[in-house]
Amino acid sequence: MSQDKDLFANILASDANEKPKQIKPKKLPTKASSVDGYSAADIEVLEGLEPVRRRPGMYIGGTDINALHHLFAEVIDNSMDEAIAGHATRIGVHLDKEGYLTISDNGRGIPIGAHPKFPNKSALEIIMTTLHAGGKFDGDAYETSGGLHGVGISAVNALSDDLIVEVVINQVLYRQTYSKGKATSELEEVGKGHNRRGTSIRFHPDPEIFGTKLKFLPQRIYKMARAKAYLFGGIEIRWSCDEEIANEEVPAKKTFLYSNGLRDFMETRIEGKTRIVDEVFYGTVGKPGKHGAVEWAIAWYIGDSFTSSYCNTVPTQDGGTHEAGLRSALLKSLKAYAELTNNKRASIITAEDVLGYCGAMLSVFVREPEFVGQTKDKLASQEAIKIVDNAVRDAFDHWLANTPSQASKLLDWAVERAEERVRRRKQKEIDRQSATRRLRLPGKLADCSQKSSEGAELFIVEGDSAGGSAKQARNRKNQAVLPLRGKVLNVAGVAQEKVLANQQIGDLIQALGCGTRDRYSEENLRYEKIIIMTDADVDGAHIAALLMTFFFSEMPQLIDNGHLFLGMPPLYRITQGAKTLYAMDDEDKDRLMENEFTGRGKVDVTRFKGLGEMPYKHLKETTMNPDSRNMLQISIIDDRLATSSSVERLMGNRPEARFEFIQENAQFATDLDI
Repeated sequence: MSQDKDLFANILASDANEKPKQIKPKKLPTKASSVDGYSAADIEVLEGLEPVRRRPGMYIGGTDINALHHLFAEVIDNSMDEAIAGHATRIGVHLDKEGYLTISDNGRGIPIGAHPKFPNKSALEIIMTTLHAGGKFDGDAYETSGGLHGVGISAVNALSDDLIVEVVINQVLYRQTYSKGKATSELEEVGKGHNRRGTSIRFHPDPEIFGTKLKFLPQRIYKMARAKAYLFGGIEIRWSCDEEIANEEVPAKKTFLYSNGLRDFMETRIEGKTRIVDEVFYGTVGKPGKHGAVEWAIAWYIGDSFTSSYCNTVPTQDGGTHEAGLRSALLKSLKAYAELTNNKRASIITAEDVLGYCGAMLSVFVREPEFVGQTKDKLASQEAIKIVDNAVRDAFDHWLANTPSQASKLLDWAVERAEERVRRRKQKEIDRQSATRRLRLPGKLADCSQKSSEGAELFIVEGDSAGGSAKQARNRKNQAVLPLRGKVLNVAGVAQEKVLANQQIGDLIQALGCGTRDRYSEENLRYEKIIIMTDADVDGAHIAALLMTFFFSEMPQLIDNGHLFLGMPPLYRITQGAKTLYAMDDEDKDRLMENEFTGRGKVDVTRFKGLGEMPYKHLKETTMNPDSRNMLQISIIDDRLATSSSVERLMGNRPEARFEFIQENAQFATDLDI
């Protein structure tokens, strides 16, 4: 081993003595060569935070109401990271009537000294104006954190038309102002002798990005602030808002402090509910902020179920691997207890029977977690499964063994839920078989072989060509395909007699078997998922809009019950050697070309003109295989009256309403396919 070290040292020494070879730059053409009007001058280089302003969806998920509130999440997550690291005990949140939001903490304060690599700028300005600048990359400043990429606070700055940062360090107050990602003042010393410390950020979202109508919702900001308090028992959150925007649900002032964390909040959440199990199953493993720490609170009761999960205090509304670990732990423990007590009926219970009828809250801390997307809605870190499974299962085993009366109640209740589920499934099989015999199914329908509607899927595709590819790509057991010819009837504002007389609409209604409007029957629905799968172009988008209008007008219950989905076929297939990736659109293709295909070798880019021309293997891999496909679930996010008004305006028989909408929103249209 020592000889190897000596040899390596000699190589380094010889390399150090040799003069580096000078590489002469190649002489580039002085005149811009052009091909069909496309030259080097057409290549645009975005600098600073301009990429965020041009493509906010890549950084905060869009420009809608959810993206607007994501700005608040990015800022308060930084304060929470300070608290979890042990440097802050208090966070303040204030919303004023002008739409400004202020988040402050008593942490260490963002460093204001000159940055070693950029001596003419403070570290504060570097953090605020530079993507991928932060103190959370190497894990020295924070063992775990919600911020990972050094993007959050700079993205907030880029998308605000006015932002003020104040930092108090060593009792000296410093201030700097920004607008649209750029500093509008120098970092200045405002005053000395301040007793407080930490960072305060006050910002106003830019109307050029979010429009003039979108505003912070007081109730939503209030709930988001409260959530941070119960995720970390040692933090005090001080909420306040101007009197003009306070109401019964949102007080002008409120202090949140949950010493028992998730357990305190769960007790408050289920107060007054009829409980299946008397006590909340609660536990913690590890210290919050340390890698592998887990906290949970689960209550079984009669009422609406919910699961709220978090990673490093960041809410993961779409779940992820930590929730998978929780489901696994609860199911394994309860089944093991059933075997111990010789309860043979428990063999049929599933994780849904245990977790589907309860309130569950889960918080996990993971070093350098992996999320799906910058908005961090879903956790993808595989180690989180094992971390949560080990922590919760051991504690649940002890809880079941030490409270046999509570354990028996829970087990009997879970078995009842499982038996009821099995009964419903068998009844659906009988009903579906009867409906199939009773109905004369459309001739173009390639039905699935299974009799039960549970797990069955119907793909609605445009044209026989796409139908042929889909039939080859499908799983014949549970996937059916119904090709439609051309664009379906726009049912908005059309008499129901005309709707029912339309051949394509009639075929679709027959295939589903559930009836329409007040004759709709959930039990007679022949498929669990109805998936609209159209080409990734303007015509495909129009057909999808027409179909969604049909379902909203004629079968709204089908949407309410979560059965309607939109398939997301890719537009491009990119291959380099053995590496193949798919891009959803031009922007996605450009991103993959820049970040994923950087090695040597020819890169082949195939553009799919439509589903009918896509090889069935690719269609199966990207759009039909449940393990690898992309789908969007169609749901109604506004109240039904507002949604109905929007559908009537955009799809109804008044062209002047559509023209008015186009005039109002033309300024926001980009990447037009004309």
